[in-house]
Amino acid sequence: MGAFLCFVGLSHKTEEYQNHNLEEPLLNSSVSKGEVRSTYENASFFSLLTFSWINPLIAKGNKKTLDLEDVPQLASVDSVRGVYPVLLNKVESLSNEYTQITSFGLTKALLYIVWKDVVITGLLALASVLSSFVGPYLIDSLVQYLNGHQDYENQGFVLVALFFVSKTIGCLAQRHWWFKLQQAGIRARSAIVAMIYQKGLTFSGQLKQGNSSGEIINLMAVDAERIGDFGWYMHNFWLVLVQVAIGLALLYKNLGLAAVASLIATILVLLVNLPLGNLQEKLQDDLMKSKDKRMKSTSEILRNMRILKLQGWEMKFLSKIIKLRDEEEGALKKYMYTLSMTSFILWGAPTLVAGVTFTTCLLVGIPLESGKVLSTLATFKVLQEPIYNLPDTISVFFQTKVSLDRIATFLCVKDIDSSVVDKVPQGSSNIAVEIINGSFSWDLFASSNPTLKDINLRVNQGMRVAICGTVGSGKSSLLSCILGEVSKISGSVKVEGSKAYVAQSPWIQSGNIEDNILFGKKMDRKRYEKVLEACDLKKDLKILSFGDQTIIGERGVNLSGGQKQRVQIARALYQDADVYLFDDPFSAVDAHTGSHIFKECILQFLDKKTVIYITHQVEFLPAADLILVLKDGLITQAGKYNDILNSGGDFIDLVGAHKEALSAIDSIRTSVQEQKTSPKDPNKSQKDEANGMLGSKAQLVQEEEREKGRVGFSVYWKYITMAYSGGLAPFIILAQVLFQTLEIGSNYWMAWASSGSPNDPDPALVTGSTLIMVYSTLAVGCALCILVRSLLLATFAYKSATLLFHRMHLAIFRSPMSFFDSTPSGRILNRASTDQSLVDLEVPYQVGSFVFIVIQLLGIIAVMSQVVWQVILIFIPVAGICIWLQQYYLPSAREIARLVGVCKGPVIQNFAETISGSTTIRSFDQQTRFQNTNMKLNDEYSRPKFHVAATMEWLGLRLDMLSCFMFAAFLTFLVFIPKGTIDPNIAGVAATYGLTLSNLQGWIAWNLTNLENKIISVERIFQYSSILSEPPLVIESSRPDDRWPSHGEVDIRHLEVRYAPHMPLVLRGLTCTFNGGKKTGIVGRTGSGKSTLIQALFRLVEPMAGQILIDGINISTIGLHDLRSRLSIIPQDPTMFEGTIRSNMDPLEEYTDDKIWEALDKCHLGDEVRSKKWKLDSPVSENGENWSVGQRQLVCLGRVLLKKTKVLVLDEATASVDAATDGMIQQTLVKHFTDSTVIMIAHRIPSVLDSDMVLVLEQG
Repeated sequence: MGAFLCFVGLSHKTEEYQNHNLEEPLLNSSVSKGEVRSTYENASFFSLLTFSWINPLIAKGNKKTLDLEDVPQLASVDSVRGVYPVLLNKVESLSNEYTQITSFGLTKALLYIVWKDVVITGLLALASVLSSFVGPYLIDSLVQYLNGHQDYENQGFVLVALFFVSKTIGCLAQRHWWFKLQQAGIRARSAIVAMIYQKGLTFSGQLKQGNSSGEIINLMAVDAERIGDFGWYMHNFWLVLVQVAIGLALLYKNLGLAAVASLIATILVLLVNLPLGNLQEKLQDDLMKSKDKRMKSTSEILRNMRILKLQGWEMKFLSKIIKLRDEEEGALKKYMYTLSMTSFILWGAPTLVAGVTFTTCLLVGIPLESGKVLSTLATFKVLQEPIYNLPDTISVFFQTKVSLDRIATFLCVKDIDSSVVDKVPQGSSNIAVEIINGSFSWDLFASSNPTLKDINLRVNQGMRVAICGTVGSGKSSLLSCILGEVSKISGSVKVEGSKAYVAQSPWIQSGNIEDNILFGKKMDRKRYEKVLEACDLKKDLKILSFGDQTIIGERGVNLSGGQKQRVQIARALYQDADVYLFDDPFSAVDAHTGSHIFKECILQFLDKKTVIYITHQVEFLPAADLILVLKDGLITQAGKYNDILNSGGDFIDLVGAHKEALSAIDSIRTSVQEQKTSPKDPNKSQKDEANGMLGSKAQLVQEEEREKGRVGFSVYWKYITMAYSGGLAPFIILAQVLFQTLEIGSNYWMAWASSGSPNDPDPALVTGSTLIMVYSTLAVGCALCILVRSLLLATFAYKSATLLFHRMHLAIFRSPMSFFDSTPSGRILNRASTDQSLVDLEVPYQVGSFVFIVIQLLGIIAVMSQVVWQVILIFIPVAGICIWLQQYYLPSAREIARLVGVCKGPVIQNFAETISGSTTIRSFDQQTRFQNTNMKLNDEYSRPKFHVAATMEWLGLRLDMLSCFMFAAFLTFLVFIPKGTIDPNIAGVAATYGLTLSNLQGWIAWNLTNLENKIISVERIFQYSSILSEPPLVIESSRPDDRWPSHGEVDIRHLEVRYAPHMPLVLRGLTCTFNGGKKTGIVGRTGSGKSTLIQALFRLVEPMAGQILIDGINISTIGLHDLRSRLSIIPQDPTMFEGTIRSNMDPLEEYTDDKIWEALDKCHLGDEVRSKKWKLDSPVSENGENWSVGQRQLVCLGRVLLKKTKVLVLDEATASVDAATDGMIQQTLVKHFTDSTVIMIAHRIPSVLDSDMVLVLEQG
């Protein structure tokens, strides 16, 4: 045994992967300044054996609150950088072009990276199991010895020594077995996550519609975790067989042929479990599917919360989430009750098997002696745990199988075909981009109707190519072909040199502005300054309190649309690529900035480069060397500006719509100057417009708050009293106490009523039939208590999970917009998925089992001290030391566990961002850098996880040793006490219970820690259930009448707005009136406060001073819902939700189909929708990605036409459409909103030309 333990200690040293080519500088520099080296990697044998290598961390945790930098690095063998390449190679070797990776193949690959740990833990598990049977084997000898049968001298001391040694070996083996398995699980999880991430970087665009980002995040957050946790259960399957075999051998030794009855009874119990196991798997699968649906919806809603608030739809969408949750709850309820039945069968099993065995003995005539009876009962106790755990193991096995299937299915999704584009190094020829006879389709299955057909295009080095065309003509798709994002049906594409791409809707990473611009390149200060100059970003950076070090919130929430777009252009310029692709970046910025960027960036900065740009602005076309006009996926015209203009065709329509506008611009420019509302004050700092959350030195996105110190008792109390005001708790405890009493009673009865020893002259005290009758009655009582307890616990579990879910979601949906701007959605999703899952399935059982174990422990101590009261003298100091150890350990364990929660957010966040920006990342060829970031975050999450496992085993080992010592002391007392002072049979019962003491103490510690870790999820949900809420949706006492606003006059008086108390004013005492029924244009530089004014109108921000009156009613005095539902807005970013055209036009289901068709016809989408197979039920994918940006904008127009309110706001609504469509929208507005007040923020001068008034804003 000792030699074996030495082998375990040393094995960790030799466990290095033979993969040195991967250990490049990354690893050598992996411990940077301020970080703690791995204490595990260089620990001595003794330190590994006793887990002393974790001491420095536990000691530090007692002095201060631990932070991530206090947690030592992972050993190189545990780091994802070492493991992932091995897994990748293995998976690649198991799959090729013809065979996809299966879940079995994935399992094989995973085993390949952890096989050493699996073998070692298997041996340790075997040692632990063998030592657990030494006690039951010796108990008969102990009872005979106490009865006065001594076989050799000092037999008592030998027995005590044997008990003690076997217990010690068992404890050491078990601790290392569990730790090693967790270590292997962490390794497997991080490798799988890296694999899923890699797939997220390479899978093709059309398949995104089948896998929403919410579902893919679930693979990473839930399924990969599950695979990591399966380690715990890995060996249980074969261990059960070993344990049952040894158990039966022991029973045969004690009871002869009656052991056969035990075997049959055991097999029956296991068979009853099988159908339940299958049912559990099915229910688990349903539960996961409904959870996926809910998460998908939640992540989409969080992304678009601003629109929901503006439209007053948030409560409708909350009810949609609640509805999805109800489905999930149905599955959860069934799953819980199935679980209670399983646990009823299992807890009842040992007593049942014992009853069958003893009855058989009576029938066959095998004498029942108390020593043998106790040995049998002790054997059943040892067998109880593996048989208990079997259903758990089966259910976890199926859960893991489901997860492996889901991950394998995702890994089989088709990657983007890298051979679509033929990439040639720069300088091979003078052709930059060439497409010959190209036909392309986003949907491979609809290749009969390609997105683009018969494309022939040749772009020489240094050419400027402009692409124009109406909405939905295939302009963006053409750029995607050059990037290789669209499936090619026929033809060839050739691109020479590197590419840089600017997407139509800006993709910004959370992080600072400088990082967004450098995008992985080294800082070259001179070039950087030139880029800022060209993109007109210098002024904006001056406004932000941290300049280019300002942390941008998720998706760039604290930058205006124009600023995001310019940061994105700066990123492309800084890259110094050969071919530049711009997807209409000028639409999101104002006219002045647009022409500045065009001149500075495209004409000057990139004058030697090949540039292909899409634009709707006709004024940018003459500068192009080649103009392509697209219509319905075909290039209808190509050539220079004047040539195409003379040849007529579609181009004339596009330019015509713009012509009259251009002529009028000069005359307008002068009048704009005269109408300025406020004198210019150069000293007043401008304000970042969208959500200028940045003022006097405070970053918008703060570190995630984590509670510090111990989880307050109030959290436990609030949780327990959540369901039925805590009414179920006393009954659950009562059921457990009754069970414990009856169980001890039944064992006492068997020991007392059976005869003492083979040559005992006294006959048994009761007849055989009475013996069995009483025992059976007690056993049935036990089983009923268990059933009641399980059902009550399940009811409590699901009820409290439901209440917590509803409270948290209501609080989130009612919170002000500032909460969403400063909280990355990853954090909210983490609570809605991971924390809610724990509250659904784990927390209640953790609370329950902690209470049950404490009751069991108290029962055992009571039995032992009743036999030898002196045990109390030992128990008190041992309990004292246990409590002290636990208190010493908890501060560190608690904080490390919280760090696990905090470090998971960034992994999910980074992943969500990567998926949404995968096109940009691929176009810059930055996949490797992003995978490296993911690995770094992954390791940062594994570090606290690994050390949580180690601290737990550190405590477990010490508590185990204490209880071994206590048990040895108890046995020594028994051996020393003069014969005849105690009843040997009762002493035997106490010893039988004493055998389970160390397990129980270990379980209590483990459970308490686990409970502290898991209850943090409840704490985090409570935290989000008490977010400050917006003003009420409806104020009954001041509801406007149904016709309000009837006139639509908006009167703004001395309006002052700031985004947070510590930030400068964005609007400074603004006073103006928008006359009812008139059209007012609002113009001004990016960051002048245009969008802020609109947010104040909809009360997304509350004014600091001043007021806004609509038809004489102060909008601050009425409910938010009454206000927002009476105003309409077409937002800057057109938003569509997953669902159908009908649900997108009319989310509140207020209008008839005829009304919807009428609105669609008015917004020129009617024919497009009629041409679809499902008409109004035509599907809309996540974010509306299967509709072009222009079409999405027309849907937003359609919503407004349906709602037809007196006040309409357009926030740069025509930015992403071509001039012809813009004209169409303007005509529609003129026609259908003649008597409404229209307030229009515009970047394009032509858009505001026919306004009755123009408001020019500058610096608020």
